[in-house]
Amino acid sequence: MRKFIVAGNWKMNTTVPEGVELAKAVLEKAKDIPANVELIVAPPFTHLVSVADALKGSRIAVSAQNCADEEKGAFTGEVSADMLVSAGCSYTILGHSERRQYYGETDAKLVKKVRLALSRNLKVILCVGENLKEREAGKHFDVVRAQIENVLFNFSAEELKSIVIAYEPVWAIGTGKTATAEQAEEIHRCIRSIIEEKFGPAAADDMTILYGGSCKPSNAKELFACPDIDGGLIGGAALKADDFIGIALSF
Repeated sequence: MRKFIVAGNWKMNTTVPEGVELAKAVLEKAKDIPANVELIVAPPFTHLVSVADALKGSRIAVSAQNCADEEKGAFTGEVSADMLVSAGCSYTILGHSERRQYYGETDAKLVKKVRLALSRNLKVILCVGENLKEREAGKHFDVVRAQIENVLFNFSAEELKSIVIAYEPVWAIGTGKTATAEQAEEIHRCIRSIIEEKFGPAAADDMTILYGGSCKPSNAKELFACPDIDGGLIGGAALKADDFIGIALSF
C-alpha cells in the first residue's frame, strides 16, 4: 500500500540546539497527524545524534541529507552509510538538485550511493527534476526519464520498495516562477508510468512520489489532492514547526 510522506529538509540551517528545539516542537504538534502519514526530518550531519535522541521512540523518522558512495576510508569530509545508521537515521536523501548543481553529483555516483545505502537498510529519498533551461526547451519529461532510468533501473522491484522518489521542479525554485498543481501532477504521473514500464503496475502503484517544489500550508491541500502526489519534500517551510505540521495536516 502506498505510503504518504512529509519530509523536512533543513539544508544548512539551524545550530544543534536550535535543531533539537525544532525537532521537539514538531514532535509536540505531530499528535494530530493522520496515522497513514509518515513524518521525516532531515537535519544537518552535525545534528543527527541529538535530533535522533530527541525523537527516539516517536513516529518521526530521521534522515540524512546525503551519504557517501564509499563504505569507509581516506575520504575527508564524507559521511558513510554505517555512520548514518549509528547516528539514528533510517533514511537518506540522495541526488538533491543542489548536490547535482553545486557539487557535480552524477547519476553514476548516485547508483553507488543508493546501492550502499540500501545495503545498510537505509531507505532512500531519490530526487529528480529538470532546470529552467530544460523546462523551457520542453525536455522535462526526457530529463526526468533519463535520471530515473540511469539510477533506478539498476535495482530490482524488491529494492524499489525501500526507495521514495522526490520530484523537484528546479526551474520553479528561486526563479520567481511557480509550478501549478496540474504541472506537478503531470510529471508525477509520468514518473509513475516510467516505473510501471520497467517494474510493473504493482510496483508503480506502491511507489511513493513526493513533490519537492515550494510546498507550504497554503498550497499543500491542492497538491496532495492530486492522485499521483503522495506528499512533499519540504524546504523552507520545514524550519517552522507550525508550517511543517500544517502541511502534514493537508491530507
